[in-house]
Amino acid sequence: MRTLLDLVLKDSTIALRCDFNVPLNAEGEITDDLRISAAIPTINALRDAGARVVILSHLGRPEGVPVAQFSLAPVALRLSQMLGFPVHFSPESAGDLSLINELEAGEVALLENVRFDPRETSKDLEQRRELASSWAVWADGFVSDGFGVVHREQASVTDLAQIVPNAAGLLVARECEVFEQLLKGAERPYTVILGGSKVGDKLGVIESLLPRVDNLLVGGGMAYTFLLALGLEIGESISQPNFVDDVKRFISQAHDLGVNLMLPVDFIVANHFSEDAHTMLVDRDSIPVDHMGLDIGPKTCEMYSKVIAGSATVVWNGPMGVFEMEPFAGGTLAIASAMAACDGFTVIGGGDSAAAVRILDVDYEKFDHISTGGGASLEFLEGKKLPGLTVLEGK
Repeated sequence: MRTLLDLVLKDSTIALRCDFNVPLNAEGEITDDLRISAAIPTINALRDAGARVVILSHLGRPEGVPVAQFSLAPVALRLSQMLGFPVHFSPESAGDLSLINELEAGEVALLENVRFDPRETSKDLEQRRELASSWAVWADGFVSDGFGVVHREQASVTDLAQIVPNAAGLLVARECEVFEQLLKGAERPYTVILGGSKVGDKLGVIESLLPRVDNLLVGGGMAYTFLLALGLEIGESISQPNFVDDVKRFISQAHDLGVNLMLPVDFIVANHFSEDAHTMLVDRDSIPVDHMGLDIGPKTCEMYSKVIAGSATVVWNGPMGVFEMEPFAGGTLAIASAMAACDGFTVIGGGDSAAAVRILDVDYEKFDHISTGGGASLEFLEGKKLPGLTVLEGK
């Protein structure tokens, strides 16, 4: 994979693909700027080398039409504040040539949401290539630094990289380094924590990591499919019965491999999905038929925390419960806190796990790596070839 050192940067105009898909509140204000701050080292490296930096990014899913709530204008303002100088903002996702041509070395511009153009995400290669060619008119090189989209085939991710000289940005290079280590050279004991609502989303990750890890800790909504596989009552808890046979196979495989596959032993359950619902603490074999599990319980938190404390490598993807609701946030907070206190190498696999760390106010600095790409990190851990990375390895 090529790096910034492989590009001619001085007096060049570089198209920099970032992932500024940041969360916004109802007023359109950015509530978490982690993805913006993560891009700053690459931006500054390009500026210091004498390049003009033109940033491409998306925000939300506007489905190929301009939508005011998905404008990158607030991102341009926040980026200006973080860099300490004005960032030029172009309301055109293809780029305002007059603005770009007037940029001086070291200046930065941000183009409007690339997904306002339907060609960005088109399944038609020719349409994507047409959009990419409009950027290639002014781009002397392309730098990929949006790890959250490298698992996509999109004009600003894969197609522009095939037209102009390309390289990985510092963020993408670091993400690849971390996940390669997790796949091939993680220090033992190696613990993986998987949560989230759907076990179906994690099948590939479990398949890939089971032979590599010492401990697999399961929580979140996916835990209830594991309970079904054990023949236990789960009441009205979320589950995916179609994957019970897969789960049974994983349980058997973990036993054969000597992997410590741990399931929750207790849960916080409620009679309906609401923050003010009546809650109960029950053992896993005592979930009432008219209740749903919404968080792991304190015994499970203690068990999992002890395993985390004794691990040399810990990877976490997916919350332990409905952490957005205070009564069901305890399990996710316990996992985040245990990882923050762990002396081993700790990685949060992006997505909801990273959001939980922010919402629950756990210090980012306590973790060795917080990925900026939930979906991309999962596919990397599955061992898949990611198109936005393979294109950087080509001719």
